[in-house]
Amino acid sequence: MYGDEATIRRILTETGDTWAVVGLSANQGRAAYGVARVLQRFGKRIVPVHPKAEPVHGEQGYASLADIPFDVDVVDVFVNSELAGAVADEAVAKGARAVWFQLGVVDRAAFTRTREAGLDMVMDRCPAIEIPLLN
Repeated sequence: MYGDEATIRRILTETGDTWAVVGLSANQGRAAYGVARVLQRFGKRIVPVHPKAEPVHGEQGYASLADIPFDVDVVDVFVNSELAGAVADEAVAKGARAVWFQLGVVDRAAFTRTREAGLDMVMDRCPAIEIPLLN
C-alpha cells in the first residue's frame, strides 16, 4: 500500500487547502474535472495545471507547477504513470507538502524519492473517494 490511512487523513485534513491538480482541464468528461469539483465542495482551493492553462471551476489555470505564482500544499496528479514521476519531482522542487497520485497512477521509484524528500505521498487512490469517508 502506497499511502496508509494515517497519511491519507493527514493530507486531507492537516496538510493545507491549496491543491494543484495536474492534468485538470475544462473537459467535463475527464475524471480530474469531477474530482476537482469534489475537492472544492470540501473546502479545497483547486489550481488547474494543464498545458492549455485554462480556467476551470472558477480558478485560473497554469501551464506547469513552476508557473504557479504562489505556494501549493498538495499536488494531485492525473497524468499517466510514465509522466507522473517527473511531476512528483516538480512538486518537490515547488515546495509542496504532499503528492497524491490518482487511481491507476503508479510509480514506485517516484514514491520513494518523494517520501525521501520529506513529503507525504499517496499513490493509486482518489481523494474524492477518501474525503467523504472522513466525516
